[in-house]
Amino acid sequence: MDILTQLKKQAEQVEIFALQNEKTTVEYEANQLKNCTVAETKGTAVRVIRKGQLGFAASTDDTAMEKLAANALESATYGDKALFSFPESQPAPIVHTFDRSIAELPIARLVEMGQEMLDLVLPVEPNARCNISLERSLVSASIRNQKGLDVSFKTSPLSLGLEIDRIEGDDMLIMYDQLGTTVWEGDYLAFARRLVEKLKKALILTSIKPGRMPVLFAPAGTLALVLPLSQGINGKQVFKGTSPMAGKIGEKLFDEKITILDDGTIDGKFSSASYDDEGVPHRCNTLIEKGVLKSFIYDLKTAAQSGVASTGNASRGLFNPPEPSGTNLVIQPGQTPLKDILAGMHEGIIVENLLGIGQGNTISGAFSNPLALAFKVEKGEIVGRVKDLSIAGNIYNLLKDVAAVSQEAEWVYNAIYTPYILISEMNVAGKN
Repeated sequence: MDILTQLKKQAEQVEIFALQNEKTTVEYEANQLKNCTVAETKGTAVRVIRKGQLGFAASTDDTAMEKLAANALESATYGDKALFSFPESQPAPIVHTFDRSIAELPIARLVEMGQEMLDLVLPVEPNARCNISLERSLVSASIRNQKGLDVSFKTSPLSLGLEIDRIEGDDMLIMYDQLGTTVWEGDYLAFARRLVEKLKKALILTSIKPGRMPVLFAPAGTLALVLPLSQGINGKQVFKGTSPMAGKIGEKLFDEKITILDDGTIDGKFSSASYDDEGVPHRCNTLIEKGVLKSFIYDLKTAAQSGVASTGNASRGLFNPPEPSGTNLVIQPGQTPLKDILAGMHEGIIVENLLGIGQGNTISGAFSNPLALAFKVEKGEIVGRVKDLSIAGNIYNLLKDVAAVSQEAEWVYNAIYTPYILISEMNVAGKN
């Protein structure tokens, strides 16, 4: 008997989540091909609401469905009170997340793509040690419940990651970038060429006197600002009262140059799909509009706790129940070309990457990080790499007064689209 049919007789509400993931990985270590692996994960997760309480169980054994059902029912005896209902079937946007040309990429082609990255880096810096990861997956998921919801989606994630290490005396340079997409991109090496251009600039070492100065956050560097924001708009943190933005819907919290969206409907992105992981349609949520807080993100549980509707932001793994999570975070580009922002900087730094992002009490908005990669700007020109610097601040203060937001923007680590953001003055500390 089908597990949904079986459980409908014993619980008021039932949800069946099935997941299958076939993943091929090719890895290079220190410029040499290290290994090629193929792995497959397949399983079923069940949630039930029985006598008003929520139960959850999961298994990778497709021959043990009766035991899985029994485990889910038993866990409901001790589960949380369920304040929500599983959703009915609803229309959803068409989102392109599958490309057969990715799904069928052979290992040999992935190996070639890794070699192409090496061929970009080593002519520029023969002493570089490159670590490369190429991962191609085929993911299928389906969600069914007792209300007749029956949705499925298929994605073909392709991830290419390039790390460049170079040690010369006491100077250690580490750089990283990656591409993540679910539809084939003809110029799949654009991210690697961008990293190589940064490498050329980084080979020139210079210095800057610590103190207060303009700080331009490059797209990857904006993670110091974005991570606390992404936690602050999470409905789980809002309900718990730990978000600094709780209770401030409609208030102007940031500079009017800041507009942020959460959009799960963008074609080709890892976090995109027609539905979230509870079967609620994805949509584009405006979180902050011209500095004004507009909304938070919720799954079914946290939405019910807060007395609102789900925003289509449930995310889950096979062995983890759904929780609210951002999809594609989009910081809208501004009006100022990057060249004009640079031209206006007499002396300052560009923050490309920070060390230790996410450590400490990020939910408060505070950060304090050494700079993994930063460049000096002098009289409008990038003159070289600076080292042994660190920055600290609180994003809820810094983003109240933003000097400029660039027209140019980039995708960072697959899920964040962000421009350059200039803070007119920050304290930059030095090693000595």
